[in-house]
Amino acid sequence: MKLSGYKSIVFDCDGVVLNSNEVKTRAFYNVTLGYGEVFASKFRDFHMQNGGISRYKKFEYFLTNILGKKIDEKVIKKLLYSFSKEVKKGLMSCEITRNLDILRQKTHEAKWFIVSGGDQEELREVFKARDISDYFNGGIFGSPACKDTILFNELQNKNLVQPCLFLGDSKYDFEVSVRHRMDFLFISGWSEVDNYQAYCRVNKIKSKENAVDLLECAN
Repeated sequence: MKLSGYKSIVFDCDGVVLNSNEVKTRAFYNVTLGYGEVFASKFRDFHMQNGGISRYKKFEYFLTNILGKKIDEKVIKKLLYSFSKEVKKGLMSCEITRNLDILRQKTHEAKWFIVSGGDQEELREVFKARDISDYFNGGIFGSPACKDTILFNELQNKNLVQPCLFLGDSKYDFEVSVRHRMDFLFISGWSEVDNYQAYCRVNKIKSKENAVDLLECAN
């Protein structure tokens, strides 16, 4: 895998650029705990098994599939607000993948993108505050649009150009990359996927512990 061959590199955020998976897992549990520990635990487990999907879809699932209720936009809005408030504090203090600046220098000819299940405005605010937004000259994208929609739009408007490498830490990230004919690398160090080794082996996916480990492919 030679990085020099890619015109675009897409990064998921949580578990790839930021060590924030635990931040969001804890927040999903905490904001639904008022409905009972059983329901909050089921929702936490659902989230962990479906990394990369937007919070909007997850809270809809919580209401309809876990609580067995109809979608109520007011309830979802309240849950989203509480979730965002808790998550933002964690995103501002969690670890950033090391040597991101060096990797950027080594791939200066490629456009970098963030394509995340996280809230788009929240991501842009956090990345700017933490002084890493300028690395992602292709754009920082997130929900409410899903990853498939984001990638389709950016490919259509020729902002995102093939060949492209997608760096993700979830099964959903891999599935999205396949649908858009992108190469994929599983980033394992902060992933919440159980037994990711078996999943990568079955699907013939290459993996590295950290995004910066790509530096060995940059020469």
